[in-house]
Amino acid sequence: MPGTSRRPPRLVKLYRYSLRRYHPVAMNALDWSIVGTYLIGLVAMSWWVGRRQTSTRDYYLGGNRIGPVAIAVSTLATQCSSNSLLGGPAFVMAVGGLLWLQYELAVPLAMVGIMLFLVPFFRQQGCVTVYEYLERRFGPHSRTLLSLLFQGLRAFATGITVYGLALVIQMIVGIPFWVAVLLFGVITVLYDFLGGIRADIYSDVIQMVVLYAGIAACFVLAVQHTGGWAAVIANFPATQARTLDFAALGLRDGETFAFWPMLIGGFFLYLSYYGCDQTQVQRLLSTRDADDGNLALFLNGLLRFPLVLTYCLVGVALGAFLARHPDFLQHLTDPTTGTPNYNLAVPVFALHYLPHGAIGLIIAALFAAAMSSMDSTINSLSAATLRDVVERYLTRAPLEGRAAFFWSRGTTVFWGVVCIAFSFHVHDISPSIIESINKVGSLANGPILGTFLLATLTRRTHDLGAVAGIAGGFAANLLTWRLLPGVSWLWWNASGCLLTVSIGYLASVATPWLARRGDLGNLVFQADVRRQFQYRRHWPRYQAILVAYTGIMLAVLWGLHGLWAG
Repeated sequence: MPGTSRRPPRLVKLYRYSLRRYHPVAMNALDWSIVGTYLIGLVAMSWWVGRRQTSTRDYYLGGNRIGPVAIAVSTLATQCSSNSLLGGPAFVMAVGGLLWLQYELAVPLAMVGIMLFLVPFFRQQGCVTVYEYLERRFGPHSRTLLSLLFQGLRAFATGITVYGLALVIQMIVGIPFWVAVLLFGVITVLYDFLGGIRADIYSDVIQMVVLYAGIAACFVLAVQHTGGWAAVIANFPATQARTLDFAALGLRDGETFAFWPMLIGGFFLYLSYYGCDQTQVQRLLSTRDADDGNLALFLNGLLRFPLVLTYCLVGVALGAFLARHPDFLQHLTDPTTGTPNYNLAVPVFALHYLPHGAIGLIIAALFAAAMSSMDSTINSLSAATLRDVVERYLTRAPLEGRAAFFWSRGTTVFWGVVCIAFSFHVHDISPSIIESINKVGSLANGPILGTFLLATLTRRTHDLGAVAGIAGGFAANLLTWRLLPGVSWLWWNASGCLLTVSIGYLASVATPWLARRGDLGNLVFQADVRRQFQYRRHWPRYQAILVAYTGIMLAVLWGLHGLWAG
């Protein structure tokens, strides 16, 4: 793992430079009124929603009364964090171009796997955290290990999110970096503290509208400043416009973003993230039943690609704009090193080339993107701490009444503080923020997914066998990172999962006396899933639509490639 430092990251110095040089075009009263109205409205809504909470189940699961459409949009908003809004265009401009879109081909396919083998089990068991299911299936060791692993990695990743947006705030307002971090972090923790998961989900729906409006405004105005769509196509480098790369495998060839690692590795990554990560699954556990959870997954599988395509096209428009206006690069360049940082492209373009009002909308979109990720994360971290640590080891019984609310809200504040603290210790892991997040997560995604697949698909695996699998898969990924740098990090998701399954199963078979006794019942997969989960809908039809949708996405990528190849 990269080291930490007490010195401000290099990007902080760049923002201080940008502020001194370009302060005259900072936000005006109109921009601030847009952002201020948005932030005040979120806090007020959270207070209103939070008044009706009567239990921790309300605080963490919304009383299981939240509809699938709201959950699907909320999940989409969480996916498109400020890391995506800043890092996606940066990736398109400076790292791998439109090859990032290959990554999206795996999303609908992953949704099919999650519907079949993962989320319905957690929903049927009435869990608050996915790790509770692991204890019912295996025992306490695998539950505790994965819960703690989730808490550590997710808090660090959220620190990167806070870091990215705080830099933008610093640039706009002219305040010290630490003040910017506290400004953003405290507002997010406050409305999460007040409203719980229901406020998170409903605020995410609002944030998704603001976010997409901001992305669309940035795209339209970037195209206009470039001279129209024809000028964008003419000026964006053809080498960056490739959408498909079948030439490499990403195995010791240094080609991280080839087609097969992005499709296969991405499939395992999305299975793990959407199906085993508490921040995502907790929303699905807030539905009325397994049918609504599957419907939310289905909708997300359809809606995510248009969103990702839009912010990637922002990167295309900004890349073409840069080609026509090379002086724009000075705005992104650290004068002390002469190195440009493309993660700054969207906010810098907004501040210096968009009219007032549109600037406020873009900044509100950045707030929306970051908050939609941080709010759900700290609520999920709180749930994992309360259920998997406090109630499991400290009180050894479910908390009720005032004590439950004290712990739930107290742990929410605790994790908010931790995530804010992590933001002061972020170093560049890659040239793009979005790649950094996925790279760090890929160390653990495979082992986490492998553990849950052992739980739902095998009967002979036991608790200590699962722990051995987790340790083996994670260690293998670390060794691959250190010893085989030419292997695409996307493959870690697949290799970590397969090794975890293999090691965990073999270790369990070799020690059968440690196996869990008794009937596993609905804890493992059965052939008649419709009866097992009491489905009302015929889900194979929906799953066939998702598979067909992958084909449509592939056709879109071919079409985009043809715009420049022709």
